[in-house]
Order: sequence, then C-alpha cells, then structure tokens
Amino acid sequence: MTVPHLVTEIPGPRSRRLHDERSQAVSAGFGVTLPVFIADATESTLIDVDGNELIDLASGIAVTSVGASNPRVRERVAAQVERFTHTCFMVTEYEGYVRVAQWLNDHAPGTHEKRTGLFTTGAEAVENAVKIARAHTGRAGVLVVDEAYHGRSLLTMAMTAKEHPYKTSFGPFPADVVRVPNANPLRGRPVAEVLDEIDRTIGEHGADAFAALVVEPIQGEGGFVVPAPGFLPGLREIANRHGIVLVIDEIQSGLGRTGQLFASEHEGVVADLVLTAKALGGGLPLSAVTGRAEIMDAVHPGGLGGTYAGNPLACEAALAVFEVLEDPNLLPRVARIEGAIRGRLEPLLAEFDVVAEVRGRGAMMAVEFADPGTLAPRGDLAQRVSAACHAAGVLTLTCGTHGNVIRLLPPLVIDEAVLAAGLDILVDAIRSTVAGEPDTTIADATEEDAA
Repeated sequence: MTVPHLVTEIPGPRSRRLHDERSQAVSAGFGVTLPVFIADATESTLIDVDGNELIDLASGIAVTSVGASNPRVRERVAAQVERFTHTCFMVTEYEGYVRVAQWLNDHAPGTHEKRTGLFTTGAEAVENAVKIARAHTGRAGVLVVDEAYHGRSLLTMAMTAKEHPYKTSFGPFPADVVRVPNANPLRGRPVAEVLDEIDRTIGEHGADAFAALVVEPIQGEGGFVVPAPGFLPGLREIANRHGIVLVIDEIQSGLGRTGQLFASEHEGVVADLVLTAKALGGGLPLSAVTGRAEIMDAVHPGGLGGTYAGNPLACEAALAVFEVLEDPNLLPRVARIEGAIRGRLEPLLAEFDVVAEVRGRGAMMAVEFADPGTLAPRGDLAQRVSAACHAAGVLTLTCGTHGNVIRLLPPLVIDEAVLAAGLDILVDAIRSTVAGEPDTTIADATEEDAA
C-alpha cells in the first residue's frame, strides 16, 4: 500500500467526533496543528482512528526521531513495565538512570570530565542549567539570543523571544534575562557587528553580571535559523573572556537530528553545559543537563531533582534511542534526508521569489516565505501550504516569529520512498499555493517576454 493512504477526508468523521469531545473536556488553552486522533503508527507514518495513514514530517516536534513506533523502544519499555514503573531516583536508585548519564557524558562534545542530571521536560533542563550556572558563578544574569525559544515555564518564557502565543497574558516574568541579537544570515547583520554588540551589552551591565549565555545552535520555534558561520565560536570566546557559562540548548537539534550527534559539532564548539530532551526519551518525557564536572557539582546535595526526573521507563526508552543512534548507518542516512529535501525544495528558489530561503541541516530543514525585496514575512502562505499538505495526508509544522516558515522534522529512520512521496506533496502544495501570487519570478519573466 502506498502512502499517504486516505480513506476519508482529513480530519475524518471519528476524529471530528473525538475532537468535539476534547473541546468539552480539555482546556481551550491547548492548541492543535491537525485535529486527527492517532490510533497506531509505524516508523514513518501515523494512522488515525478513521484508518487514514499520514506521512510524518513532524516527529512530534522532533521527539520521535527514531520513529513513533520504534520496536527497540517498545521492547525496552515493556520489559521495564514488567519490573517496576517508578521509585523516584532521589529516594531509591536504579541502574537505568546511571547508564543514561554515562552515555551522555561519553558522547557530549568535549574531552573534559562530565556529569549529567536527568529531568522531565526541555523547559526543566533549561531552568536547571540556569540554576547550576548561578550556583557555579555566584551571578544572576542570563543572556539569551533574539528569536530564541526555550520553553513554557515562567523563566523559560522570559528567555523566549516570541510573544504570541507563548507569553500573551502570562506576565510578569522573572527578571535578570537580557536579550542580545542573533546572527541570522537572511535578515541579520555581519557576525562581527553582532558579536561587538553582545560584548557592549555585557559591558553595560558589568562583566560579572551574567551567570549563563544560553543559545540554540540551530533555532527551533524561532524559524530553524542556522546562525552565520563564526557566531557560535564567537559566543564561546565571549563566554570564556567574561567567565560566563555557555549553555547550548540542543533540545530540538541534538541526538542526530542534524547529521551529527550534536548540532554544535558542525561549528566545533564545546558547551560548558549542553541540554537534551525531545528525542532523548524516544516519546517518553526525559531531559538532561550534561556538562563540566566542576560546574555540575557546584550545586549542593538535594538542590537538583524532581519527582519524575529520570523516570525508569523513560531511561529505558533513552537507552533504546542510544542503540539506534549507534548504528553506523544512521547519520549517513540523515545526510541523505537533507540531500533529498534540498533537491526538491531548492529549485523553488528560482521558480518563486516569495520562497525566500531553504535552510537547515540534516533532518532539521525549513522553507521560509517572504515578499521579495522587503522580506516582509508571508505567514499566510506558510499556513495555506501546510493546510494543503494536511489535506493530502502529510503532517507538516510551521514556525518562525511570524509563522512564515514550514519546518520539516521527519523521523531519522523514515523510509526514503515515504519521504519522497511526502516531498512530492509538499512541492505540489507550494506550487499550487504560490503560483497565483503576483510577485513571482515566473510572472515577472512572462511580462518581460510579452514586452
């Protein structure tokens, strides 16, 4: 059977009925990208309650990187369920937690001695990194980058740039968070100029004001922005010079997503603290802070923890994820995913000038829509293209400060024929949506020929 395989419209009648029930049971504050209810899954597809099989180009926002139904994850979690489900690691210990920490210590960038703490969500990892950096430095301030996304808790909302929907009506937020510019190649200034401004900002507040500088090596919700070359190394140098803990947030970009185990490896930058979550638990809630032993051990005993932090089921899922990541064929496969996406999307740059940029690394790719010349964001186009993909049975996500970016996060293990089918539908959706726009290269060429 070829996919996508649709037996009803999207969403189908059973999904619509369940969505009506959801509306009566669940807070309206929870949004939804595509209101279909999933009953089953493969490593490449999602099967809804109406029997429609959809191509998954979202991976649960980079969570199910080894597939939404990975057999090794299922096996290890099922075996752990038979033993016990929880004890709380701060009460009694279990081996899985230690094994996960050891793997992260061994594989995170850098040859220095490391320690790891496990938590539950990405936002928890970010907040605990700030706590650890403050304990180590005795300072309070946190530097974050424009267009950043770090979570939905109060501190991480303060660290997040995008106002709506994440921050609207939820303030006031914690203080001591200072935002600095990003080196966005499409819209930003030269790297040296950006780094000089960051240095000036630190000087204005005092060199001893900041505990941590937190940065995504590739921005996620901010638009899958790959920083200009030299930006991350420049931040590393600034952090070194001012005694600031460099925290690299690999929650969306890490664990093989970009074709390296960690996206920061593309720039050769080693963090003081590196954050993982999402893909780490293979679909179960798990996050981690991994970093220099002397920084991680600066916190007093009992200062870190959480009731569910490093839950044994999630640890077993993570150990299964590590087995997949250690397959020598996996990261070359991710490089082929990038090649396939670029091969289909980059020709659109010449075809339509509202297709402003195709960017990303590995299986973390995006296409941005903006008016030519002004680069005014075209969120309407991104939304319409994504809706067309959904109707045709391909799950895509939008992102970006202005919602004008379609991001592609296929499972790292996606079947290559399934990926090709999904990309065919995406390209058709872009063409059918954008072709009627007045400011296209094709339209301009036709007018010139007529003249």
